[in-house]
Amino acid sequence: MKKALIFGMGGFVGKYMADELMQSGYEVYACSRFDKHDNVYDGWYNCDLNNSEQVKNVIAEVGPTHIINLAGQSNVGISWRIPKLTIETNVCGAINIIEAVHECDLDSSILMIGSSEEYDASDKALSENSKINASNPYGISKMMLGLFCEIYRKRYGLKLHYVRTFNHTGIGQNDNFVIPSWCKQVASITKSGKPGCMYVGNLDIVRDFSNVKDIVRAYRMIIESKDCSITYNVGSGNQVSLKEILNHVVSLSDQQISVQIDSKLLRPIENPYICCDSSLIRDRLGWKPQYNIFETVEEIYQYYMNKH
Repeated sequence: MKKALIFGMGGFVGKYMADELMQSGYEVYACSRFDKHDNVYDGWYNCDLNNSEQVKNVIAEVGPTHIINLAGQSNVGISWRIPKLTIETNVCGAINIIEAVHECDLDSSILMIGSSEEYDASDKALSENSKINASNPYGISKMMLGLFCEIYRKRYGLKLHYVRTFNHTGIGQNDNFVIPSWCKQVASITKSGKPGCMYVGNLDIVRDFSNVKDIVRAYRMIIESKDCSITYNVGSGNQVSLKEILNHVVSLSDQQISVQIDSKLLRPIENPYICCDSSLIRDRLGWKPQYNIFETVEEIYQYYMNKH
């Protein structure tokens, strides 16, 4: 029986990952430092990823065939304010998982999540061969994680898969991320029944956004693949400017909305263009996105419209 253990179940991607795995016949065991959960999984564990003993005990008890690590600090802007905690969680916490699998002598397939923020700034679509040169604490933490995966894979023969994921969103993502923030603000103005002002950061940005459901399907396909030495980029391959997304969100409202730049939302360093070359995962695993980002934006906006 395929038994999947998901760390970071309390985060945005966790429920989507669990749904994808359950639909594919896995037993799913969830792990989170938060108490709140749905009772639909085969097991739930409260565990702090930075506590190596807790991590080892959970892994030893479950004996998973597959481990997906979704835990961590995933916000680039916040990483500038808490760089030390970002490194501790994204790197040291992940190492606790890897060490536990090694010490328990398990043959588990492990998936670690990297980021497009690891790449050097470029005005071209980024492939797996593009230069690695992160420019923010979050990206640096993921660069470190990728290197640790490589040396543990080589030294101990662990089945460590590593991916570099590009921007993704969906219902349930924290509103300190750009698309949920904008959808929430515009929905609030719409429900007020009168004109309003929304606050944004740098709009001179182009990104590659995916629906989270496409992302977790890619994760499943990758962790089920045989060659764990291949690092895959996961992204739609479609570039879109933040101005386009903003205009689309605003167009969903029947109210007049003004836009104001908030200096607190501006980052010290910002790559103006990040787009994914997803040729490798499309060619090798047959993955391709099924969802359109503008339809995804509409779903998030409608979620906030319906929320009381």
